[in-house]
Amino acid sequence: MSLKGKTLFITGASRGIGLAIALRAARDGANIVVAAKTEQPHPKLPGTIHSAAEQIEAAGGRALPVVVDVRDEASVRAAIGQAVNRFGGIDICVNNASAISLSGTLETDMKRYDLMHQVNARGTFLVSQLCIPHLRAAANPHVLALCPPLDLRPQWFAAHPAYTAAKYGMSLYMMAMAAEFRHEGVAFNGLWPRTPIATSAVKFAPGGSALMNRCRTSQILADAAHAILCRPARAATGQFYLDDEVLWAEGVTDFSGYSCSPAEVLAVDLFVDPTAPAPPGVRVGCP
Repeated sequence: MSLKGKTLFITGASRGIGLAIALRAARDGANIVVAAKTEQPHPKLPGTIHSAAEQIEAAGGRALPVVVDVRDEASVRAAIGQAVNRFGGIDICVNNASAISLSGTLETDMKRYDLMHQVNARGTFLVSQLCIPHLRAAANPHVLALCPPLDLRPQWFAAHPAYTAAKYGMSLYMMAMAAEFRHEGVAFNGLWPRTPIATSAVKFAPGGSALMNRCRTSQILADAAHAILCRPARAATGQFYLDDEVLWAEGVTDFSGYSCSPAEVLAVDLFVDPTAPAPPGVRVGCP
């Protein structure tokens, strides 16, 4: 169960969930390509590709910070080229970069619509496509996207159809590529949190400060991603995983350490059926 010596290309790895996944792999001694847009400090959001690289190397990994806009093919190609030149190849691709707007049809302007579809669906397709030739040469190649399980019930579309379609686009590509490349042994999977994750996106959203106490930390996704990426690629592909289900299968029985406020009932994240059984001892309720 180690990613020592593996090279991970992680989009959106300068902060939040992407950085947490990077740091977990770094503790094994992995090589991390920090592929994100933030080169200079943001006035509100913490972290840049350079500060992330410093944390990764302090944790025991090797880091390559590169400025990447997943909407720009030339930008992605250049970053992958730098990664291969620096580390000799790519073993794992993590499609974490995402854009969100929980707005209805009439409230979603086309600039925001285009951003969500270009970053979420198109970006996942592009980054995966350009990594695949290198993944074919890897010993245990994985592509992991932070995307929800496919559930086409109208309730997931009604309040924010553009965002749902963009996130489900990521899921559809994982399902499709898993089938397309199954015979080559390249794994494609989706990972999604059962509960909201305490990130800046939640904190600054309307009502976010109250929701934070009912969130989990990004460490649960980092640990779940680590477990998936250590599994044999030929045996673990075409799946949509929930974070705590992955860890329960790995033998984790106490999830309290992942809660921002262990005494609180956890909220249920978007695209997760609130009636679905959770691991024993996990208390979840409506957001």
